[in-house]
Amino acid sequence: MPAPGLRVDVMALGPKGELWVVECKSSRADYLADRKWQGYLAWCDRFFWAVDADFPTDLLPADSGIMLADRYGAEIVRIGPETRLAASRRRVMVQTFARFAAARLQALRDPGLSAGGP
Repeated sequence: MPAPGLRVDVMALGPKGELWVVECKSSRADYLADRKWQGYLAWCDRFFWAVDADFPTDLLPADSGIMLADRYGAEIVRIGPETRLAASRRRVMVQTFARFAAARLQALRDPGLSAGGP
């Protein structure tokens, strides 16, 4: 997992089971002030930015994906290159992802439980 204290904005499984990390940025200032995202690159197969239509996308690194998002959803407008994780890291990440997802689903069914995951 990324360094202690770092939490990705969104993690997902792609169509072929690859691990995606999506970093959400609300403005130019938000992007320029935040460099922790570089610590996420070693923990995913693909990295994306989720920004709104007014965001200056020329600021974003060319070797990453871009999703244009609004309050209703997002559309992938650029898919970044795939950098496959090592099999051992992939296994740990997928298992951790599954445990968090299961804990959150259980918390929806039983709101008295913590949804924070393992």
